[in-house]
Amino acid sequence: MEAWFVYLARCADNSLYCGATKDLARRLAEHNAGAASRYTRSRRPVTLAGSARCRDKSEALRLEAAVKRRPARAKLDFLLGRGMRDPD
Repeated sequence: MEAWFVYLARCADNSLYCGATKDLARRLAEHNAGAASRYTRSRRPVTLAGSARCRDKSEALRLEAAVKRRPARAKLDFLLGRGMRDPD
């Protein structure tokens, strides 16, 4: 089983984008190339604000949905409180 990650990408306009992937480096490259999502396409460049490792896709999608339900100011704190790996 491959690990999945839930990530928060910080966009150039300081907004956050949340997603799930098996390959963080590839996904961030796709965001910065304008090929990953319509939201980030016009808000490049994006940087990794943080990520959380999940056991499987199901857990990752549940965590992603939980993050998206939070207000913007609470998303990063919510993930940090769940054992999120901070890239800094």
